[in-house]
Amino acid sequence: MKLHVTGLNHRTAPVELRERLAFDAAALPDALRELRNAAGMHESLILSTCNRVEIVVAGDESADADRAVAGFLDNARPGHRLDFQRHFYHYENHDAIRHLFRVASSLDSMVVGEPQILGQLKDAWSLAKEEGAVGQYLDAVLTRAFNVAKRVRTETTIGESAVSVSFAAVELAREIFGSLTGCKVLLIGAGKMSELAARHLHRSGAEKIFVTNRTRARAEEMASLFNGTIVDYDEFLDAMPAIDIVIASSGAQHYILNEAQVRQVCAKRKGRPIFFIDIAVPRNIDPAVNTLENVFLYDIDDLGRVVEQNRKGREAEAQAAEAIIADEVDKLIARLRVREAAPVIVALQEQFERTRQAELQRLRGKLGALAPQQEEALELLTKAMMAKVAHGPIAEIRRLAASEEGWGEIETIRRALRLDETDK
Repeated sequence: MKLHVTGLNHRTAPVELRERLAFDAAALPDALRELRNAAGMHESLILSTCNRVEIVVAGDESADADRAVAGFLDNARPGHRLDFQRHFYHYENHDAIRHLFRVASSLDSMVVGEPQILGQLKDAWSLAKEEGAVGQYLDAVLTRAFNVAKRVRTETTIGESAVSVSFAAVELAREIFGSLTGCKVLLIGAGKMSELAARHLHRSGAEKIFVTNRTRARAEEMASLFNGTIVDYDEFLDAMPAIDIVIASSGAQHYILNEAQVRQVCAKRKGRPIFFIDIAVPRNIDPAVNTLENVFLYDIDDLGRVVEQNRKGREAEAQAAEAIIADEVDKLIARLRVREAAPVIVALQEQFERTRQAELQRLRGKLGALAPQQEEALELLTKAMMAKVAHGPIAEIRRLAASEEGWGEIETIRRALRLDETDK
């Protein structure tokens, strides 16, 4: 089985490209089925977050995964694949497993050590399993990735100084205002990102937090956590003239705030500045808003500056985490190689069993009818003999399978024992 990862992230592509490639939740089931049905592909997973879009496939060794993914992207984003082409990274087999382990452990995140990516990867895995797109191979790789992430957090302190993207957004607001005490904040969207931002804002002294969401029940739930005030989604523009900071992270697939709307808000603020932090992908706020006087708009890529300030303090722990991942990758590769040898072992066992049955049949022709006790004794004796004869070759095949170099010798064993001819 060949594992292949194609993707782009916050380091390789700007947000305007990431949002064009991003998959919304409703589109994922069909996308997963299309990937899995591509020539030579058997399993698939799509990880789509604000900072990355990654397409993971597992298929036959002879399959052209690059071609399969390219065909999928041509259908999913007609006419745009070439726009993404130079921003993509590609990993196969060993490198692909290492990459997925690093993603799960948050070593590949904008904010090293942030916990959100692990939950997002688990959600992607769960959806792919529900759609029948994950089989034994990807299940083994992803399950191990989750265990590796747990080991990294247990054996290092990489998560202790980490911040989430939401926290970075609040840090940027604090940098702008000096103090958030007395600030009025509007959260547009009541998802996980907004909830995390609200928690940090609440701890940072923001006195009034307003929450608006297309689904009112979720807005009520969010507001109750922080003694916030609910604003009807259809009326949040009317509330904005009194707001100092707007943090947008709704799941809308289009701009929910444009230049004309914000211009009207500014006219009512009479020159007082207003700050927008757009942590949604696709973006919620038209970038043209940033051209207005006394309006300051930051998107998710701007948060990288805040994140960078914490990077050096995490370097030593990141190195320790990388060592754990290297160890875990080698262990999993060895286990997967042994699993790949299973058909050879099964073919060997079946060949030995056919030989045993043939020899028993020939022997019965010479001995004539045997008593039940004699038949049982003969069965036990011949099975024991064959098990002893097979033990050595099977143990050697398993040992050879654990290393990449050993597969040449396994092929020699297969040919010498004519295992490819067992079904002929």
